[in-house]
Amino acid sequence: MLQECIEGLNIKPDGVYVDVTFGGGGHSREILKNLGPKGRLIAFDQDADAQKNLPQDERLTFIDQNFRYLKNNCRLQGATAVDGILADLGVSSHQFDQAERGFSIRFDAELDMRMDQAGQLTAKEVVNTYSEEQLHRIFGIYGEIKNAKTLANTLVTQRLNKPINTVQDLKTVIAKLIPKGKENKYLAQVFQALRIEVNQELEALKEFLEQTIDILKPEGRLVIMSYHSLEDRLVKNFIAKGKFHGEVEIDFFGNQIKPLESFTRKAIIASDEEIAQNNRARSAKLRIAVKKNLSKS
Repeated sequence: MLQECIEGLNIKPDGVYVDVTFGGGGHSREILKNLGPKGRLIAFDQDADAQKNLPQDERLTFIDQNFRYLKNNCRLQGATAVDGILADLGVSSHQFDQAERGFSIRFDAELDMRMDQAGQLTAKEVVNTYSEEQLHRIFGIYGEIKNAKTLANTLVTQRLNKPINTVQDLKTVIAKLIPKGKENKYLAQVFQALRIEVNQELEALKEFLEQTIDILKPEGRLVIMSYHSLEDRLVKNFIAKGKFHGEVEIDFFGNQIKPLESFTRKAIIASDEEIAQNNRARSAKLRIAVKKNLSKS
């Protein structure tokens, strides 16, 4: 949904934009195409591999950081008010395709799953050192796995005999727990839960979303693509209520206190044609919001 993202940003040729998930650089290149000589793009990515994809363009500033540090880094770059922010959440295709990173169920590799290779926590450490209660929590909440308690117990029991170090080790240990005919879905949920824990993805997303309000100009655009319900729920609630839980706050006069307005009534989803070309687009949900211009209200 590249084109939908670019249209959602409503790019002004002389504007300042932020792509907080640079990855392979596809979105950033498209933004640059729409910017004039005075336009500016700031791109974030915590994965060192992303820097190999940087185009030579003086309008682009690259920041080797997680997007949870959005506000401070933008300020350091003199970008205290920007026209649009784009986030394409989750794991990049490049990370999935690198066997040694341990993100994919397709390859055997050490259980790593770090998006930031300088990070300390790996999936191997989670599987081998977390308590049964901790594992039950992450598989139940982050993976939305129905037999999360049994899964956690199985891992804790098995690792007493032998550490669970690789993707194949993990698949072998949990093979009997997987519902017949749902092997890929179940394993994807297990890997999703471990990846979210290793990278603190939901905590980082919350911190990022809260900072977007301070960085966006009035009428600036926030464009976010998510790939699973946990992310999408946080994004949807934040756009609708300015918070992640509870109801919208009301001021003394009964007006809703929320900084963003949804630009589309519902999330935008990929067309059948795009899904045929890129299966990963099947689960993508794109949400676009506009920061309210309080001076007009």
